[in-house]
Amino acid sequence: MDRREAAAALAYIGRLDPRTVRTGTGEAREQIAQWQELLDDVPFATGHGWDVREAIRSHVLNSPYPILPVDIARRWRAHRRDRLDRHTDPAPTADPDDPVAWRAELLRSREAVAAGMAASSTHRQISNGDRPRDVEERVREAGSCIPPAVRAELARYRPTRAAREAAVAEGIPDALDVRCDWCHAPVGSPCRRRKASLDGAARGNAVRVTPHPSRVERAAARRDRRRAA
Repeated sequence: MDRREAAAALAYIGRLDPRTVRTGTGEAREQIAQWQELLDDVPFATGHGWDVREAIRSHVLNSPYPILPVDIARRWRAHRRDRLDRHTDPAPTADPDDPVAWRAELLRSREAVAAGMAASSTHRQISNGDRPRDVEERVREAGSCIPPAVRAELARYRPTRAAREAAVAEGIPDALDVRCDWCHAPVGSPCRRRKASLDGAARGNAVRVTPHPSRVERAAARRDRRRAA
C-alpha cells in the first residue's frame, strides 16, 4: 500500500469512525506515513477477494475500539493463509529434470495466489473439470497424447489396435464401428476365428488381428450411405 492508498484507507476509516480523524495537517501527514510504513506489504485491493475497505468495515461493525494498522495486517495475513490453504499446486510447465526452474515456477505460482494476483487452483485436476488449455493445445499440435515412438513400441503388444489405426490412416473405414455378421463380434470388439467341428459345433475363439472381409465391406457400405445422405 503506497501513501496515496494509505490516505484513501484513512479517509474511509474517518467516514465510518470519526474518532480516528486527525484535524491538524502535521498530525494527518504523520498518520499517513505511519500507516503506509506498517501496511507496506498489504495491498489496497486485489482481484481475488481482498479489499481493505471490507476489512475496515468489518472491524467497525464488530469491534468497539478504533481500528489500528495491526488489525488490517492481521486480516490480510488470515486472508492470505486461507487462500494458500485452499490452493493445490498445479504441475509446473518447467522441465522436471531442472529442479531449480521447477521450484522457482512453483514458488512464483504460490506467491501470485497468496498476493491475490492469481486465482487459487483447487482439486479440479483430479475431478471432472476440464483439462487446462495448454494441455488441449499440446495434444492438438501433437495429434495424439501418445508420442509416435511410444505408439510404435506398443504396436507389438496391440496388433489389433495397430492394424485398426493403420487402416484408418490409409482411409479405409473402421470395421470395428459395425457388428460382424460372420463371428458376431459386437461393435468395438475385434473379430474372432470361428472353427466348426465335424458335428457342427463351434470351437476356437482366438482374436483376429484383422477383421473379417465381410465386416470391412459392411463398414465401407455404411460409410458410403452416410456420404450419400
